[in-house]
Amino acid sequence: MSASSGSARNHANRLKAGITTLAATGALLGGTAVVAPTASAANLTIGLRALHVAESKHGDPYHWGATGPNSFDCSGLTYYAFKHVGRKLPRTAEQQYNHVHHISFRQLRPGDLVFFHDGDYVYHVGIYAGHWKIWHSPHPGTYVKLEHIWTHSVWFGRVN
Repeated sequence: MSASSGSARNHANRLKAGITTLAATGALLGGTAVVAPTASAANLTIGLRALHVAESKHGDPYHWGATGPNSFDCSGLTYYAFKHVGRKLPRTAEQQYNHVHHISFRQLRPGDLVFFHDGDYVYHVGIYAGHWKIWHSPHPGTYVKLEHIWTHSVWFGRVN
């Protein structure tokens, strides 16, 4: 092997090691910032995954007390969706509200939970889909669907 080919290979190995180090430490790589995920990014991923589970149940009928897999009440849908992405929620909307991390409207992201309340009483829950819409199982005679949030009497929560 010539000195120049050994030197070129050595240079390529050092370059590869340097790129790997840059990517792992979150430095700029090719003009794109590569960073490690934060805790909130991880939570968002869980929420988005649960949102997709809820979307997949579109058209399944409402049935009081049902937690799936083919019919749901409101909290049964959220219970089912988060269970399928590895997070356990309590069974009712009010228990779920008391279990999650409460967030403000400014923090609201797709995959977060939207809790409907009358005073201190939480009576309904859905999964936020963005653009002031939720996936939910509304009431008897309906089915799992995407719908606009119809009131401002809502609180928000994020599953950790």
